[in-house]
This record gives sequence, C-alpha cells and structure tokens, in this order.
Amino acid sequence: MEKQLQIHLSEEGADPERVDRLTGYLRQELLQLDVDDVQAIPAGEIPPGARAIGVVEIGALLVTLGQSVTAIRQVASVLHGWWARFQEARPTMRLTMDGDVLELSEATPEQVAEALDTFIKRHSVVEA
Repeated sequence: MEKQLQIHLSEEGADPERVDRLTGYLRQELLQLDVDDVQAIPAGEIPPGARAIGVVEIGALLVTLGQSVTAIRQVASVLHGWWARFQEARPTMRLTMDGDVLELSEATPEQVAEALDTFIKRHSVVEA
C-alpha cells in the first residue's frame, strides 16, 4: 500500500494568492524527489449553483510516496529546508500521515528538525 502525506500550509495575515504561491514553490521542490506524485488536494464541497472546475484547497498538497524507502526522509529534508528559508514570518505546516498529525509553526530550526525526525521514525517502519 502506498503511503500518502498531506501537507497544509498557512501563514498568519497572508492573502490566499501568497499561500497559493508558496504552495506552488514547495510542490516544485517536492516533485524533484523520488516520490510518485505531488498534487493539490481538491477542495471540499462546492456550494450549490457555483461554477467550479478543478477547485483545490489553497495551501494543501498530497504527496504520494510510492515504494521508495527513502522518500519520506527526502520529503522531510525538503520541508525542513523550505521552512527554514523563511526568516521572519514562517508559515505553519501541518503534516498528516496515517491519522498522525505534526504541526510546525513557531519553533527553532533545531526543534523542527527533531520533530520531523520523530515523525519520520513513526512512519518509516517497514511492514512485514
């Protein structure tokens, strides 16, 4: 069974266009990895009578990790590097995998690295 990681980005006070742009930059970095796919998560229910084609949730990505045993480590490394590049207002990242949630917001790069490492260890167990 393929593992999937949901990533939700937000930034206090940011307009939707900025969050969308940040999400797009992150998506491009993640697509360079040994993952099966990185796509926007479809938005929830569309209001009746609204016209919408391909509406996605702003700031949300779904990473399909595939069968690579190193993919989750690669993704965590990119997430850490991406997040650390923000010097002033760092976006909040909410990661969800198999019902396990990790939310990163105001923390030092060292704290983020430690939290990501713990998250990876919980999801890197090879199933027999």
